[in-house]
Amino acid sequence: MPSEIFAGGLLDGQVAIVTGGGTGLGKAAARELLACGASVMLAGRREEVLAAAGEELGDRCAWVAGDVRDPESCAAIVDAALGAFGRLDVLVNNAGGQYFVPAEAIALKGWQAVTRLNVGGTLNMSVAAYERALKRGGGGVVVNVTLSPHHGLAGMTHSSAARAAVEGLTRDLASRWDGDGVAVVAAAAGHFETDAIQKYPDVVRAGAARSVPLGRLGRPEEHAWLIALLASPLGRRLSGSVVTLDGARDNWYGPWPPAALVDPNGAVPTEERRPKG
Repeated sequence: MPSEIFAGGLLDGQVAIVTGGGTGLGKAAARELLACGASVMLAGRREEVLAAAGEELGDRCAWVAGDVRDPESCAAIVDAALGAFGRLDVLVNNAGGQYFVPAEAIALKGWQAVTRLNVGGTLNMSVAAYERALKRGGGGVVVNVTLSPHHGLAGMTHSSAARAAVEGLTRDLASRWDGDGVAVVAAAAGHFETDAIQKYPDVVRAGAARSVPLGRLGRPEEHAWLIALLASPLGRRLSGSVVTLDGARDNWYGPWPPAALVDPNGAVPTEERRPKG
């Protein structure tokens, strides 16, 4: 299917790797990259999930099992893309994860596990792509998927800290690799309607949409559109930036609208303006 919003052939001839591409936002991003003309290598740890996603997404989509926490595995993922498609232009560092727990209950092992996956995995894949393909091929784009809101996620402090580190890493790598024509940009995602959100407690799921001023969770295709935009030539111009897609959740914390702002019917009152003249 062609892209709903981008011109046909936007990414013709391009090759992308999407880590964590077998499910959720990663699969949605892969689908949009394919719709824009790119070839896509899905990467993840679960072979059966990747195989099912690859079959669903069809032509120009391949997959390889690997663990982004292991530098040698990251090198193998990049080499698999080069072997299948002959080049690499875009890396989408979508793989990541966390678990719901109060900050004071996070054990050192938990902090290390989340940091190793979200920060270490992003760095491992970025370096592998840069050294083995992007630098040699004359440039490309690395897109690091992080989280919003940036003022912290209650119950996921370890992930907020890790994703903040990735955004700092994004800025540093963008500066270091600019001379080789490699852009590095972060996409900060808010809450989206995916299977992933179903694993959290009922009270968390119920309150997620209420915390978004837009009034709803994001749709996976909206995130995918942002990834495709960052993979396009415009993405080079955004190198070093953090682009947030969260329905304005980054600007607010708590239920929306705030209780102190609504009338007894739950509506936000509108101030009457005196006519001019």
